[in-house]
Amino acid sequence: MRHLVIGLATTSLLLLNTLVGILPMMVFALCKLLIPIKPVQHFCFEAVRWIASNWASINALIFGWLTPVQWEVRGQQDLRRDHSLLVVSNHQSWVDIPALMAAIHGKAPFFTFFLKRELIWVPLLGLAWWALEYPFMRRFSAEQLRRRPELKGKDLEITQKACQRLQGRPVSLVNYLEGTRFTPAKKEQQGSPYRYLLKPKSGGMAFTLKAMGRQLTRLLDVTVVYTSATPPTFWALLSGQVKRVIIDLRERDIPQQWLEGDYQQDPQFRADFQAWVNQLWADKDQLIAQIREQEGCDSA
Repeated sequence: MRHLVIGLATTSLLLLNTLVGILPMMVFALCKLLIPIKPVQHFCFEAVRWIASNWASINALIFGWLTPVQWEVRGQQDLRRDHSLLVVSNHQSWVDIPALMAAIHGKAPFFTFFLKRELIWVPLLGLAWWALEYPFMRRFSAEQLRRRPELKGKDLEITQKACQRLQGRPVSLVNYLEGTRFTPAKKEQQGSPYRYLLKPKSGGMAFTLKAMGRQLTRLLDVTVVYTSATPPTFWALLSGQVKRVIIDLRERDIPQQWLEGDYQQDPQFRADFQAWVNQLWADKDQLIAQIREQEGCDSA
């Protein structure tokens, strides 16, 4: 009963915070859409981001008031809000997003997520993500591409257009390289060589780096580790059943060579870039194993 009460109270306050923020966000978003004057559009976009940033700050307060969760942030703390970052993270649960916000919100530029196209229909949040100009990605299966070859490269075109809109604005571009949440079944289906991770998808990351150019020269490598045997559900977080989450941050330089090559047309560049990403993922997998062993976590 206690967890039910906490969950209902947390959910109600989060929903109220979202409802309060969504209306002014929509007003500024529509003004930006309807008034084709660059200074006005810039002001409206920054207003939308300011509202979203305050929404995230209030959400953090709500979690702090009502739930016992401890966000244990390790590693890099010297982040700057005026420098763009490419943020890569492992992905296991919807709790990953509040964990990421707890770790770097207010220390780095506000988040921009690459989202699945279907998420635009999420009530309220889909509108907010549209107002924030989050790119909605549509992934095509091998069968779809076989039947309609003209769809090949469409997802990369969407990435390029989104990156063009972000040029000149400090941004934290979040990329979950696995493309979906980790489960043992997906790991088995993929034949993933990692213990705690799915195979990373490097194409979108390479294209983003080229599209953003020298605006993205730093990589923030985020590793989220849950001390429970399995990743918690979002309801577990809302209802106060998540006690502790470890978030490891490691900031790295992005080698200049990855900003200039052609991932699609240059096989050697593609192989080298994939090798770099795979090594990044192998190091992350080892780090997760090390943290879980140190913390005495249950076996995965």
